[in-house]
Parts: sequence; structure tokens; C-alpha cells
Amino acid sequence: MSDPLSDLLSQKEVVVADGAMGTSLFQLGLGNRSSGELWNIEHPDRIASVHQGYVDAGADILLTNSFGANRFRLGLHDLAGRVRELNIAAAQIARKAAANAGRPIVIAGDIGPIGDVLAPFGTRTVEEAEEAFLEQAQALKEGGVDIAWIETMFADNELDAAIRSVQRAGLGYVATMTFDTGGRTMMGESPEDAMRRIRSGPWKPIAFGANCGVGPAQLMDSIFGLVRGAENETIVVAKSNCGIPVLDSEMRVSYNGNPEVMAVYACMARDAGARIIGGCCGTTALHIKSMADALARRPKGPPPSYDEVQQRLGPLKVTALST
Repeated sequence: MSDPLSDLLSQKEVVVADGAMGTSLFQLGLGNRSSGELWNIEHPDRIASVHQGYVDAGADILLTNSFGANRFRLGLHDLAGRVRELNIAAAQIARKAAANAGRPIVIAGDIGPIGDVLAPFGTRTVEEAEEAFLEQAQALKEGGVDIAWIETMFADNELDAAIRSVQRAGLGYVATMTFDTGGRTMMGESPEDAMRRIRSGPWKPIAFGANCGVGPAQLMDSIFGLVRGAENETIVVAKSNCGIPVLDSEMRVSYNGNPEVMAVYACMARDAGARIIGGCCGTTALHIKSMADALARRPKGPPPSYDEVQQRLGPLKVTALST
């Protein structure tokens, strides 16, 4: 069965995803310990303005404001009983923002980790995670999303639980994992192995890739591995942070990337083989516009070498910087 993202991929060489929701909400006044998902009810206009910014910047995919809208993460804010309400609202806000775009916009229901390590390394069971993901996926579908977007996963068992849940909900899905500067997930899986494992699974994704991590250079390293594992059979996703995290004297995090750097990353990711390209932490509509413009303007070239990545995006092995 076809879906809007697959249809778009059949028409375009590269599909542009949006940037960071959390970064934008912090800029609009969200407190560090507050629930951004609650703003779907309390400040829907602010959520809509973030989506509209990405539409205007040229994004083809909008992720709903629901990354942490599962019962466990919401429970940290005494909101566990509002999963359905907050996810439906998230989907409807994004859908409304896309309605007047004048071009196809895919609404992707954002599903992040539950926030707990699963057994055998933690106390939360896989079954508990799967039911939480199912509750969220069903609400996102009720709200009108086109697909599910499972992101920032670092453990196979949690990713598998999320995939089973969106399948039970009747949604096609995109999934991304987070790889660190060592080129592996927190649980030790390489991008190439992760892609091969997903390809061999019973529920095939629309696309699979990497998000978050450290910065564009490190994400490019992950893209190289994902492309090798894909063997031209699975579409690769690149969603990098906007530079690397920088800590100030008050331990506040910002990102040192700029629109020009993100444009270089976007084109390198495309040349390396990614077909869905966006931004993660620190990425704003200004960065997405620069990326979308560069992808449209610069013709596709050969895959970059590791040396070219380091020359243009920085070292592959870095740690967070302090000012």
C-alpha cells in the first residue's frame, strides 16, 4: 500500500525534513523542566508557528510535536493520563499548518524513546514499552498523521517494540537511531549492522537512518555505514544536529553550527546517498531554508571522502565544547 512519503520520494531525488522542535520552543519561552507537548493544548499557536516556519523554509516533512508524548515521559510532568489528547492535538496542529502550503507536505507522527532503559539492563519491560508506543501511535493516527516517525533510538529492543506498535496501529514508518562519536549506538551497534538488521526484519520501513548524535561530521560517518548496509534497497535518512553542543558557564546547551555549515552537510549527505535530509537539535527554519536552497541549487556530485568531510565539516571525533 502506498503512502504520501513514498509517493513524494518517487517524484523527488531528495525530500527535505524539518528541524528541531525543542530548540524552537525554548526560543519561544519553554522552560527547561516544562513539557513541550503540553503546549499542543496551552499554546497551539506557538507550535503552529514553528511548523509554518519549516513549511516556508522548504521542508517537505513535518514531525509532530510529540517526541516525548508517551505515558512514561508525560508521567514526569503528571500528564500520563493525557497521551491521547496531546498526540491528537499535535497531529492536528501539524496537519493544519500543511493545509495551505500549496504543495504536498507529509505529516509524520514523532515517537521518541520512553525515557527508561528496558530489561535486561533496566527495569521497564519490552511489553510495557510496546503498549506505551501503541497508545501513542493510535492517537497520532486518530489525529491524522500520514506515517509514524520513530527517532533517537539507541537500543534494538526498544526500536523493535516501537516498530511493532506502529504496525499494530496500521501506520507505515520511518525510523532513525542515534550513533555516537565511536560510530555505534549506546548499545554498541554500528550503522551498517543496524541497517542490515532492519532490512532483514519482518516490517520494512519506508526509510531508515540516523539522527542527533553529535554533529554533521559524525552523522556523515553514520551515513556512510548506513548506505553500505542499505545496498540500494532501503532509503537512507540523515537528520544531523546543527553543529556540536557547546556548554556555557551555566551549563546551558547551544549548537555551534550555522546555515552555511548545514547547507554543506545537506549536500554531502545527498551525495553520500541519503534521500531524506533534515536537522535535529539546534536546527531552526533558517538552517532548513539554507539546506533546501543548497540542495535545489547545487547538482549532485560523487560521494565525498572522509578527508573531504573533515575538511569541510570538522573532525569526526569530537566532544562537547565548553565556552
